[in-house]
Amino acid sequence: MSDWLHNLPVLWMSLVVFGFTYLVTAAIYVAVSVFAVGERARSFKAISPGLLSPLGIIFALFVAFTASQVWTDTEKAKAEIDREASALRTVVILANNFPREAQAQLRALIRRYIADAATQEWVMMANRTANLRAIPGVLAEALQSTLALTPNSEGQKTAQREMATALETALDARGQRIIISQSQVNLLKWLCLFLQAVCALVAIAMVHSDNRPASIIALGIFATGVAASMLLILAHDRPFVGEISIRPDALLQVMPEIGS
Repeated sequence: MSDWLHNLPVLWMSLVVFGFTYLVTAAIYVAVSVFAVGERARSFKAISPGLLSPLGIIFALFVAFTASQVWTDTEKAKAEIDREASALRTVVILANNFPREAQAQLRALIRRYIADAATQEWVMMANRTANLRAIPGVLAEALQSTLALTPNSEGQKTAQREMATALETALDARGQRIIISQSQVNLLKWLCLFLQAVCALVAIAMVHSDNRPASIIALGIFATGVAASMLLILAHDRPFVGEISIRPDALLQVMPEIGS
């Protein structure tokens, strides 16, 4: 799907999706009505209404199959961001076991990392340009600073070890959210959904070709369901794009705990 469509506000996205669906439905209705004359009309009417049920079920399965990927990506992205924020919060808390100078240095580095992630990396993920080729220098510096600390007690040794582990966890969680930012419903899935919806709409129009009011009502109901399904998937297709995309709120919540 095109980037401009994913970046539309939900209201405008709804108008585009519903408008396009109703337009296709109207075209199908007109085409079937034009062809439903004479011998073709009798052929259309001979189509069993029982065909509509399996067509609807197949479309529902397509929707469920496609939506499962979208929901999985969204939930995994949220979980990775929460894991990243939790790891960074752990570093901030454990840094209190060390002298003030070391605390200030680590907190400043974490603060810079979160600010960069929220203002720069999130935009790159939305544009699908973020990659794993470069390790964030700030977080790498924080890890180096942690390993360079000289613990004076068993408590500090444990804190240093846990901080290093937490920073590695944050790096891993960052990598996972960047990978997820590249995910989307591929073109083949969209085409299959569209084709199955068209097949069902054509079958509905043929079965009710001798009763135009009934045909319009049935087509309108099914088209509304199709549009709603498409909109729901499209709005969540890319976890970091759009009006209801995932925000860096979990990371930013760590900021108030980091002194200036």
